[in-house]
Amino acid sequence: MSQTIKTILAVDDEPNMLRLLEISLRQAGYQPLIARDGREALEIIRTQHVDCVVSDLHMPHMSGLQLLKAIHHGGQEDGQAKNNQSRPSNPDLPVIIVTAQGEVKTAIEAMKNGASDYILRPFDLEELELAIARALSFARLVVENQFLREEKSPDTDFVGNSPVMQQLFESIRQVAPEKATVLVAGETGTGKELVARAIHAGSPRSKGLFVAVNCAAIPHEMLESELFGHEKGAFTGAIKERIGKFELADGGTLFLDEVTEMPMQLQAKLLRALQENVVERVGGNRPISVDIRVVAATNRNPQDAIKEGKLREDLYYRLNVFRIDLPPLKARKSDIEILARHFLARRHVDISPAAIDALTQYDWPGNVRELENVLERAAIISGNQIITPQHLPAEMVNNHVSSVLPEATPTGNVLALPGAVEALERRLIAEALVATHGNKSKAAKLLEISERSLWYKLSQYQMT
Repeated sequence: MSQTIKTILAVDDEPNMLRLLEISLRQAGYQPLIARDGREALEIIRTQHVDCVVSDLHMPHMSGLQLLKAIHHGGQEDGQAKNNQSRPSNPDLPVIIVTAQGEVKTAIEAMKNGASDYILRPFDLEELELAIARALSFARLVVENQFLREEKSPDTDFVGNSPVMQQLFESIRQVAPEKATVLVAGETGTGKELVARAIHAGSPRSKGLFVAVNCAAIPHEMLESELFGHEKGAFTGAIKERIGKFELADGGTLFLDEVTEMPMQLQAKLLRALQENVVERVGGNRPISVDIRVVAATNRNPQDAIKEGKLREDLYYRLNVFRIDLPPLKARKSDIEILARHFLARRHVDISPAAIDALTQYDWPGNVRELENVLERAAIISGNQIITPQHLPAEMVNNHVSSVLPEATPTGNVLALPGAVEALERRLIAEALVATHGNKSKAAKLLEISERSLWYKLSQYQMT
């Protein structure tokens, strides 16, 4: 997997040392930037993207320690109050201090003030590389930990034995190792994000972050900042710079859910980012290289969205390199029992055959998400005991009752009297339980039979 080249800013007032740092950084595989003093360094940080700073401790006009404080805390430089030119404030930017052998105490002071590390002159290339790698790794962990604290990952298990699910699993296995952009289409609740997570888990990027953005859930005026980040002061309320989801997903996978809900003008910026692997924060002009894989999803028919002016046609072709269509739950009813037992296993709750039959007869307009929610509710109503039809919504029970009635013969007569009696008893018992919200004592009174007789019939018809 290719990695984005990191940009390192070297700051030193000695031309020979600055040249040595520039050559060393380039040899180590970094993109070097150079500054001859602290003020020039701040201007570069203000106008260009920088991943790490390597600064000398002693410099004219502004010491390395002053530069460190200016980067992390911002403010105004001495003598600049007149033109109100503010320093950049980037508390997460790692800074490494270069110092002489006899200045270790000052270097430790710099560490207390937020420096990532320090190295002593003379240093070799390997020592410089190690210090930068540690600083970049720590900075990355800070950002990732913040993201992971905010992000609640859903269950990534995918279950199902139906032919359509086996075909889906095969598609995921085929595309996961590739670099291709993937478009996942399917109704709401079919598991589009689970597909994206499965693709990420099976890819060479699995050690990177999986970053999900729901384009329909974020107000349009905030979505650009959410995706691309913003600079301090870019708009009212932007009190500090913020990295966007594109930068956060660098080296990993970015999942854009409900991409057709993105404003058209923002789709143009997204298309440019996908084509050039470069983003710019809101209010900034610093190009930032990113190495990500995009998986997009929509609950609309993409062709219809294009006709309705909801999706740019050129963006559609850029996203639709590999398409996966998710089946609705009603197209794979053989998976309902597997899914039900999978969800209920989390609560150590069982379900009766009659309840499974009722679930299977239902059409599930909300798909797997609706099934999960129904079972969660049923488990609560049952007191985490075995789930029976009485714990399910009335429309599912009534649908099940209708389904068990025997079919009529061509002459209009039912198949057999015992079958008709059993079907009628099942229906009346189910309706009584629905009417009494599962209270068997009240249901028995409604049916004008003893509670003991009701329990017997529930067991006889496997309705418990």
